[in-house]
Amino acid sequence: MSPYDPSAFPPFAVTVDLVVLTVRRHALCALVVRRGEQPYQGRWALPGGFVRAEEGLGAAAARELAEETGLCAHDPGAPSPGNGAHLEQLATYGDPGRDPRMRVVSVAYLVLAPDLPAPRAGGDAHSVRWAPVEALLGQEDDHSREDESPAPLAFDHAQILADGVERARSKIEYSSLATAFCPAEFTVGELRRVYEAVWGVALDPRNFHRKVTGTPGFLVPSGGTTTRQGGRPAQLFRAGGATLLNPPMLRPEV
Repeated sequence: MSPYDPSAFPPFAVTVDLVVLTVRRHALCALVVRRGEQPYQGRWALPGGFVRAEEGLGAAAARELAEETGLCAHDPGAPSPGNGAHLEQLATYGDPGRDPRMRVVSVAYLVLAPDLPAPRAGGDAHSVRWAPVEALLGQEDDHSREDESPAPLAFDHAQILADGVERARSKIEYSSLATAFCPAEFTVGELRRVYEAVWGVALDPRNFHRKVTGTPGFLVPSGGTTTRQGGRPAQLFRAGGATLLNPPMLRPEV
């Protein structure tokens, strides 16, 4: 092996950023933290941070999520127990000017989970919250204090969030990933509300029921019923063994 001089190449850092999505109050929401340090101090951002020298990317993503929010995600290299959070690598972002501190390359991860509890702030995060995706991407004034003016997400996190949302929207068309937003046992109506929240459209209940129950391996009856949505008892299902849907659940044209 020929001699290698690391100083011949400019140094750069690697970070992980997390697009954590869940459905709360029938809306697709993302986890954001208010930065407690410069750069962009006081601005909302996606959870994340620098990768340590001794850890892999997946481990760094899980650590940052736990440190900044108190939430847990499963290592993407290990099987997810039960109906736990889904975590997958989203994309890599390496524009030279994306971080004013130095050259930073970020590996983004997408995390999908059922309605998660209120997170807690930690690490260098000043506060943390769930926010509707439409408000974050549309720069609407969705802040908790009236004297706060809307500001875009820090760094290039608006682009990363948009990419994560589109990944989720497209994947629930042809995969069973929508069940990752549901509890272990759920009704067809609850699953339909997941599709409606992620896609941002209203779906016909009867057509939806016919499609999902008629797709091989998508749903499996659990044998129980529930009245938690009100009205007559509704049949409970759990996720089937299919990972790809045939035929796919195509998004309505809007």
